[in-house]
Amino acid sequence: MTDLYAPLLDALSDRERDQVVAAWSALEYSSEPVPELQLGALRDATLRQRVDALLAKSGRTLVSLGPGLWTSGYRDDIAEQLVDRGWGVLPELDRAILTIILVHSVAIPRSEGKLPPGTWVSNFPTTPTHLRRISQLAGGRPMTDALARLRGAGLIQMVRGADPTTEGASYQPGPQLHRLTPAASRRLQDELILAAGPATPLAAAIRARRGTR
Repeated sequence: MTDLYAPLLDALSDRERDQVVAAWSALEYSSEPVPELQLGALRDATLRQRVDALLAKSGRTLVSLGPGLWTSGYRDDIAEQLVDRGWGVLPELDRAILTIILVHSVAIPRSEGKLPPGTWVSNFPTTPTHLRRISQLAGGRPMTDALARLRGAGLIQMVRGADPTTEGASYQPGPQLHRLTPAASRRLQDELILAAGPATPLAAAIRARRGTR
């Protein structure tokens, strides 16, 4: 690794260094959460802190997804700075389509008690009907291109056979949503509530907490 990380690694034994680097690589490059049972540096609290320090060098942090499961994501302060600079901001159409998918695949099932709070794992795909008939978005090539961009970014994933009455693939939340920090996840959940039920008491409570109308 580069000189940027050397001060954090030089004090470790060869074995510890290999474990820390292996964990850092798995966290950053695996598309799915990493079980700590597979990586010694994630099982050991002291080495896990060293992994987190490595991640912090590039504005990243450890994200816990429950007992024994980890991934990495941008720290909240770094994510805010990136957005302020316009980096990584999705085009308007992509944001609209992602919102529809998250509302139908996560927000609605969660409101019906079919999904636990805080999770972005869903077995309720958003079908072509949701995307083209219920929404007012234009179909055709622009939507196809937007869906491809969202899939390429790991924000959605495609499933087949979810809706036998219509042609085309259905969509679920993608693995990149696992990388949200707890604070970022809560903000996104609030935005889904505001989008799906703006007139509900819960939406009013969110606006009151934010000091907005």
